[in-house]
Amino acid sequence: MPSLLVISSAPATLIDGKPFIDKKFVEGMQFYCDTWDGPVTCLLAMRGDAFPYGQTYEVDRLPFGVEILPAGRDIEAKDISGHDIVLNSGDNHQYLHLAEICRKSGQKLVFTIEYTHETRRQILFLDRSKTYFKKASSMLWTLKQERRRRRAFRSADGLQANGYPAFDAYGPLNANTMMYLDNRVGADLLATKEEMTARHRRVTEGACLRLVHSGRLEPMKGSQDIIPVARRLVSDGVDFKLDIFGSGSLGSAIREDIARYDLQDRVILNGSVDFETELVPFMRETADIYLSCHRQSDPSCTYLESMGCGLAVIGYANRMWQALSDKSGAGWVAPLGKPDALADAVGEAARDRPRLATCCEVARRFAGDHSFEREFQRRIDHLKALGQTSGTDGRDPENRD
Repeated sequence: MPSLLVISSAPATLIDGKPFIDKKFVEGMQFYCDTWDGPVTCLLAMRGDAFPYGQTYEVDRLPFGVEILPAGRDIEAKDISGHDIVLNSGDNHQYLHLAEICRKSGQKLVFTIEYTHETRRQILFLDRSKTYFKKASSMLWTLKQERRRRRAFRSADGLQANGYPAFDAYGPLNANTMMYLDNRVGADLLATKEEMTARHRRVTEGACLRLVHSGRLEPMKGSQDIIPVARRLVSDGVDFKLDIFGSGSLGSAIREDIARYDLQDRVILNGSVDFETELVPFMRETADIYLSCHRQSDPSCTYLESMGCGLAVIGYANRMWQALSDKSGAGWVAPLGKPDALADAVGEAARDRPRLATCCEVARRFAGDHSFEREFQRRIDHLKALGQTSGTDGRDPENRD
């Protein structure tokens, strides 16, 4: 039975000789163990002291093997020897050299990728802590890593692209590329038939629109546009309430603006809550629309997770939401960086209740077709296929730049 090595950037350290690992990562590794037909091991880079949401584990009680790379040392051939298939992050530039190691050893290598070069540029230029010259220097460095990344993807045995933008950007580099839509909503978290019926009733009967926004409240997430959208909705006479979940550097400013513009009866800043036990139930039972101000084209799982709760989505026309909206028909798309356009879309949803109800239904259906279990199984099947083949099926022998 082929062995699988998962190389992750998840935090890890040793406490009294025992691995201290992120609990969510351990839960994710459990899925590999449940669906893979052979031994599973993870390779984690050593971090500093203990960190939030971690736990100490007894190695012999984990269903997978754990190998921890000493801090500051690059992965070497000896670190991955003995494993048939290596699943490795292509977003991490520190791991791109594994393409050459696996090519020489004959081990099967599959990269995962989320961010495109365009998204990296967007994030870089939104960083307010850097001067123009530092941004220019970082851009040159990013371009160099992108060239390395593209060479590595061409020489790999397979590529798993998370989201439409990554698939469009990197799929042509490797013949064995699959696309998946990463999210945390399994079948047990999807909106129920009863919840969808209740939402359909209140939407079509003209009840107050319940909007929700969740995530880090940061400039790169577009959180500065939330209050301008709310103010425009008030001036347009739209009957709505907006619940904001999350925290970040813009949290205080948003709270102050809620008071400054007398939005207390319309906008509620709830802070960070547990995803499964608090956020998901709220969205399934109370909300109608997920309001996204995200400008980058990264494959934010928030879209699909909100859709799985039965919500229509109204968001900016970044490459991810534009493509997902086109594929699913689950909401409205507004021009990038135009808060008034987002508000106009909400106003349109408020007026066209039959379309809104339909968007909620198709959102739930599309998310159900791409639930966590289904997407994960597709990824495992993609890896299993490599264990049944030999040669360089996905590789570009010329390894062109």
